[in-house]
Amino acid sequence: MGDAKMGILIADDEPIERLVLGRKLGKLLGSDSGCEIISAANGKEALQFYHEKKPGVMILDIRMPGLSGLEVAEKVRETDQDCVIIFLTAFDEFSYARKAITVRALDYLLKPCEEAELFTVVEEALRIAELRKASREKTVDIPKGTDEKEGTAEAEGSPEDRRQAFIREYIEKNYMRDLSIQEIADQLGYSEVYFCRIFKQSFGQSFVSYLTNYRIGEACRLLREERVSVREAGIAVGYMDSNYFTKVFRRIRGVTPSEYRAGQ
Repeated sequence: MGDAKMGILIADDEPIERLVLGRKLGKLLGSDSGCEIISAANGKEALQFYHEKKPGVMILDIRMPGLSGLEVAEKVRETDQDCVIIFLTAFDEFSYARKAITVRALDYLLKPCEEAELFTVVEEALRIAELRKASREKTVDIPKGTDEKEGTAEAEGSPEDRRQAFIREYIEKNYMRDLSIQEIADQLGYSEVYFCRIFKQSFGQSFVSYLTNYRIGEACRLLREERVSVREAGIAVGYMDSNYFTKVFRRIRGVTPSEYRAGQ
């Protein structure tokens, strides 16, 4: 990979929100991460900094004066399909953000962000950004895995119960590959924004948090089998980088994969 720092751009028109979010990310990343945190006070400034700094990750408040976070994302997507976008929003803003656009956001986080959820989503964003950066430098495509497009859940009960069962089964079938919000939303005929709203209501956490916790749960199951190595367990649940797998596992479970296995 190149030597340029990975940039994370935070755009929020509330100074306190930007400050708190910046401090939380500083805590997550540490002083030796090599990541640069860039703050923007509105959508126009966010676009300006994007063109100057080319951050790999953008965390955008949906509603900002001038250009909204959604409008910023649309403009970024005109020339850049690789930047990883995370939205900050509140439930009462979903109607405002309901228009059917596709910006391929990684996730939509409810303000104020819970620290654990923020860390999970930003870690995943950085992983994806680094993969995309490496792919550009090597001029090869990132493997996408199998393209499994069907869900077979036939749950009884209300439409909400059937929808929740479909989502759960789809994740169970596809968690080991790069699974996106857009993909599942498309299956249900929803916009990304609306899907994230009903996902949070149904599962009590963001999509990426749920997916990460599910992957680590499956890794624990594999680690209880003596014949599977730590590296093999990580790869089996979607983590090709064993160091990143260990980092995420330790944050979720409080121990490394090897320590977890030793305690079984």
